[in-house]
Amino acid sequence: MAFELKEEGFRLKDVLLVVGIPEATYHYHVKNLGKEDSDLALKERITDLFKKFYERYGYKRITRELKDLGYDINHKKVYRIMRELGLKCVKFMRKTRKYNSYKGTVGKVAKNRLSRRFNTPIPLQKLVTDITEFKCLGEEKLYLNPILDLYNGEVIAFEMKKRPTLDIVMKPLKETIEIIKNHATYRTTIHSDQGWHYQHNQWVRTLKQNKVFQSMSRKATCADNASMENFFGILKQEMYYGEALVSYEELKRRIEEYIYWYNHERSKEKLAGLSPVEYRTQSSQSAA
Repeated sequence: MAFELKEEGFRLKDVLLVVGIPEATYHYHVKNLGKEDSDLALKERITDLFKKFYERYGYKRITRELKDLGYDINHKKVYRIMRELGLKCVKFMRKTRKYNSYKGTVGKVAKNRLSRRFNTPIPLQKLVTDITEFKCLGEEKLYLNPILDLYNGEVIAFEMKKRPTLDIVMKPLKETIEIIKNHATYRTTIHSDQGWHYQHNQWVRTLKQNKVFQSMSRKATCADNASMENFFGILKQEMYYGEALVSYEELKRRIEEYIYWYNHERSKEKLAGLSPVEYRTQSSQSAA
């Protein structure tokens, strides 16, 4: 096959890229051509799952998906098969300069009510927020401000802008306030860093008017908002790092798509293998 491709003027790597097959998987099948493989159906299923989850799932998550489908399988076997097939996450972690909105004390600095207590069994009790920066094609940048519920790690509201204006935090806050009014059973606390947006009178006043507690990290202490930092790290690792820069509009579309997938489909071990929305829905049905 490789010889025929070469004769036709096509490079094997280019063809495999078009058809969506990892090069290691191709060579594995060529090497084992003609041999009986008792795991062939399982390997096809693993490959399908790997593609279904956009090549973002490692062997542990793939094992969990297989078990959900009724397979009685050990994670070590899944690891071995994925290694044989060359199925591995091509995404990688990379340190980038964190967006810093701190401009000193320009308004009210709230106390740290959260104190790194990130877990809660109550929906909408503890929310965290922050702003992160992405580079786009050309000189443009994209700024993202999500609000995350620590109950299940769900992004309940978010906004994106080309510039980090006050509206980037106020719009998702107003959406969140409506959700709190309709669904919260316990007084809500929203935690952030000491960026100027969160010291601004409009942010502080909106929280007070709606009886939402304000909480802030101590200056230059990222660990105080570790849950938000962790979300940003996962998002960038799974859909941004290692990818070619794209336009603002295209990146905005990809982030919107990713956040929907993260909320509705991406399983989390701490949520018993459910996605944030599945966990919330199942818990509310159990309570009813």
